[in-house]
Amino acid sequence: MMQSIVFFLLAALTLGGALAVINLKNIVHSVLCLIVTFLGVAGIFLTLRADFLAAVQVLVYAGAVSILVIFALLLVNQGDGKMAETNPYSRFGYLGVAAAMLFFGFLSFSLIKTTWQTTGIAAAATSVGEIGVRLLSQYVIAFELAAVLLLVAMVAAIIIGREVKDHA
Repeated sequence: MMQSIVFFLLAALTLGGALAVINLKNIVHSVLCLIVTFLGVAGIFLTLRADFLAAVQVLVYAGAVSILVIFALLLVNQGDGKMAETNPYSRFGYLGVAAAMLFFGFLSFSLIKTTWQTTGIAAAATSVGEIGVRLLSQYVIAFELAAVLLLVAMVAAIIIGREVKDHA
């Protein structure tokens, strides 16, 4: 019973933070609410006994990604932090909502049509050591591709940030 209460409180915190990210007018406040959302997801991972995922969520998302977003905002700040001034592409809001609904429909359809494996959970990697061995043996190609993708995204963000600074 207590676990259900904690789960629903964390779910409410996560959804509240996500709604605040969308609805706040100041982009810095939105980033701070994004951190709250990430921490709520980490708490949900803890209620599911996924300690490693919770630690990764806090370190990577609540820590590194949030700091990266804050630095990006500081580098390309255009005005007093109001959303309309910091996002010149906000006129495509309806297109973004349509794309999000299309993606949600596709994701829902995929989740409904997937046959989920309910046995063999014990075969999954549960310790950090097992995860490390699998990442560097069985999943090494995917691991390296993810690292290259993150590097390309970081270089692209730097190039885009420099172009905005040069034209300002």
